[in-house]
Amino acid sequence: MATTTKPAHQKELFGHPTGLYILFMTEMWERFSYYGMRGILVLYLTAQTRGDNPGLGWLDGEALSLYGWYTMLVYVASIPGGIIADKIIGQKRAVMIGGFLLVAGHGILSIELMWAFYSGLGLIIAGVGMLKPNISTLVGGLYKQGDERRDKGFSIFYIGINTGAALAALVVAWVADTWGWHAGFGLAAIGMVLGQVIYLSGQKYLVTVGNKPKEIVADFDNVSIKDIFTKQFSTKIPLLVTFLLAVSSSIVAWY
Repeated sequence: MATTTKPAHQKELFGHPTGLYILFMTEMWERFSYYGMRGILVLYLTAQTRGDNPGLGWLDGEALSLYGWYTMLVYVASIPGGIIADKIIGQKRAVMIGGFLLVAGHGILSIELMWAFYSGLGLIIAGVGMLKPNISTLVGGLYKQGDERRDKGFSIFYIGINTGAALAALVVAWVADTWGWHAGFGLAAIGMVLGQVIYLSGQKYLVTVGNKPKEIVADFDNVSIKDIFTKQFSTKIPLLVTFLLAVSSSIVAWY
C-alpha cells in the first residue's frame, strides 16, 4: 500500500501543529533578550562611572524616567506594528522584520557608546512593536476555527514566555555582574539571534498562517481597503492611543 507524506505545515508534534513549537522557541528567546536587557537597564544607568563595573552614573529619578518612557513606547509601538501586519505585510513577515530589528538593537547596545545606547533602545522598541502583537496571531492561525486544542496551544506558548523571562532573570544578570553590563546586553543579543534562526528555519511549518493580506474586492458600497483602514484609524485607534498615553504618562510621573 502506498503511503502519503503530509506537507510540513500539516505535521504535528505531541498533538499540536509543529509550527507551534517554532513560535514557542522564537518567543522564548525573544522574551529572554527583552527581559534580560530590561532587568539590567536601570542598574546600568545608575551604576557609578568608576569601579570594576562602571555604568552611566545617572540619578535614580532620571534612570526610572527613561525606563518608564522606554516601557511605554514598547507597548505603544504594538499598535502600528499590528496595523502594518494586518493591512500591508502580514503577521509572518512582521515577526521576521521585528526579529531582525531586535537582533540589531540588542547587538548595538553591547557597544560602549552613547549613540549606540539610544539607537539600540530605539531599534528594540520598533522590533518589539513588530514582533510581539503578531506572533500570538500566528499561534491562533495554526488552528482551525472551533479547534478545542487552541487554548492548550496558547498555554504551551505562554510557557515559552515564562521560561524565557525566568532564564533571563538568572543568566543575564549574572553575566552582567561578572563580565560587565555590555556583556549582559550582548548575551541578550545572542538569545535573540537564536530565536531568529529558529524562526527562519521553521518557515516551512508556517506556510498557511500570517501571509500578506489579499486585496479586498470592493463591495456594493464600493468600499476599498484604503477606506476601511482610514475609517478604522479615524475612530478606534486614536481613542486607544489616548488611553495608553494617559496611563503611561501617569506611570512616568509616578517614577
